[in-house]
Amino acid sequence: MNILIAPDSYKGSLSATEAAAAMARGFKRGCPDAQITQCPLADGGEGTLDVLLVSGYATRQTRSVIDAYGREHQAAWGWDEQNATAFIELAQASGLCADMASKPGAVERASTFGVGQLIREALDKQVQHIVLTLGGSATNDAGAGMLTALGAQLLDAEGHCLPLGAAALERVQRVALDALDPRLASVSFTAAVDVSNPLLGQNGATAIFGPQKGVAAGSVTRLDRALANFARCLCLALDKPLVDFPGAGAAGGMGFVAQVALNAELTPGIELVMKHSQFALLLNECDWVVTGEGQLDGQSLAGKTPIGVSKAAAIQGVPVVVLAGGLGTGWQNAYQMGVTAAFSLVDGPVLLADAIAQSAKLIEDRCESLARLMKVNHLSNLP
Repeated sequence: MNILIAPDSYKGSLSATEAAAAMARGFKRGCPDAQITQCPLADGGEGTLDVLLVSGYATRQTRSVIDAYGREHQAAWGWDEQNATAFIELAQASGLCADMASKPGAVERASTFGVGQLIREALDKQVQHIVLTLGGSATNDAGAGMLTALGAQLLDAEGHCLPLGAAALERVQRVALDALDPRLASVSFTAAVDVSNPLLGQNGATAIFGPQKGVAAGSVTRLDRALANFARCLCLALDKPLVDFPGAGAAGGMGFVAQVALNAELTPGIELVMKHSQFALLLNECDWVVTGEGQLDGQSLAGKTPIGVSKAAAIQGVPVVVLAGGLGTGWQNAYQMGVTAAFSLVDGPVLLADAIAQSAKLIEDRCESLARLMKVNHLSNLP
């Protein structure tokens, strides 16, 4: 019996690599003879860079950047020298910090300036292609901070440069691109996204993801208008029509700027990672796939790892089991996307902190039970 283990990270507890190792231990306990292959995955969100580095496609680089909240810190990125390709994870430079996000107004001042700093670092290495993974952001500035770090200026009615952050975007009257780094013109971009939301409106970046980052309920409409104003001014500066599109709302609107200003090709993050991890090749050799993430719910259907895995496996007729930290509203719809069965790691009332602390053991125990069940099914189907 061949088992392909391909989880995402379990946010706040285990990386994808750690989760895969825990699953493998559980399966070996339940079925010592099973052939286990580990293929940690990610969908473009936090942890994507680590998965790509483990796959051997790049070497780790670090640079001091300004984080989302204006503090200096070390951010990692990946460099593939042979192909002159950089892998830049937005969460590394401008990721969410729970302590800061809870402070009033923090998200309105948060910016993607650090992402632009990483891009400049890659430009200094004569990069030819940049892969941006858009997920896990603390920001709602539609990439305005990134453009500022690359030389753009956001000007108010008096021609003064505006401060970083989403709140200032409602005062933008002109986006000046005269000093934008000219090296960008010779670089191609791919933006890996894990959501399909547009930039604006009731399903847009601010309305759907803003509250998770600390946007107060009373500020959603104002910040959505601010994004609309910035988008209008940017498109005017680029002489492009203002058109919203699926994925534009990724990472607080970074998807919009990536495509409009950097001419990036938007692609589902899970598809990009599966390609670099040779998932399709491994899929051809397995009897079962086991995947998972922290929460399986309705939002997972928009491009999260378990759904990307199940879609690919369904084409090959390989059954997929999802092990999630929790099953939220709408999780049953995953059955229509190729998932064979889905289970929560906990089987009774438990404090979230306790579940996180015990996540590795919970995964091992659940996988041992799965292995025993799969073994019976496998033996019954032998000639």
